[in-house]
Amino acid sequence: MVMARHWYSSSPVVDGQPLLGEPGFWPAYLADLAEGFMPEAFGSDAGDADAMLDRLHDRSAWPMFTVPLTGGFTIVVHVNSGEEFTTTDYFLTHPDWSQDLVLASDDQDRIGPGLCWPELAVLLQAPPSAAGVTDPHARLLLLLPVLGDAAVPEEAVTAVGEALVAQSVPAASEALARRLLQGNPMWGVEDWWFDEDEQSWLCDGDHSPRKIPLGDHLSPQQRAALEACLTPR
Repeated sequence: MVMARHWYSSSPVVDGQPLLGEPGFWPAYLADLAEGFMPEAFGSDAGDADAMLDRLHDRSAWPMFTVPLTGGFTIVVHVNSGEEFTTTDYFLTHPDWSQDLVLASDDQDRIGPGLCWPELAVLLQAPPSAAGVTDPHARLLLLLPVLGDAAVPEEAVTAVGEALVAQSVPAASEALARRLLQGNPMWGVEDWWFDEDEQSWLCDGDHSPRKIPLGDHLSPQQRAALEACLTPR
């Protein structure tokens, strides 16, 4: 069962951002999405990838990554190694909210996908002077596991390839970029559409939290701010 964010306050959470530049991080972090590709496809040594997996699965230090968005919103990525298996939870947060929104989780609840490509594409640029993961290439790769869109355009393949190269993958292949866009194997890719009445992207995926408009319980003002953050104009 996905862990509510407030439970992490009593857990051994550590800042995961320093891991982003470590050898083997991306093949370890994206291992589920890159099924069929060896760490060498990322330009990494298999030993480095295995060592990074051990760090990501360390029960005494659970990495957390923060992706700042406009309007005070943040996507928080929590790695949870407190039970038999290591899982990752993705939350959308705002300081004015009493309850965070779960975008995705790869635990047994299987929550996802939580974003479509138009949303992810608009989240790549961090707001000025923001703290956390601000590099657009790292943001794209870090949030790829939340994505599950059956209609990603060719520009997405190019963007993922460029992100891999920018994150020290010397010769990222188009095949690897396409594989990473096929979604987490726990929920795959789904059809999305933009509901003009709700002003929200919706998804009919069996495990997706986006069957209903994101933040439909929020006040009109909060909902409008969320729409402005996630919806490209």
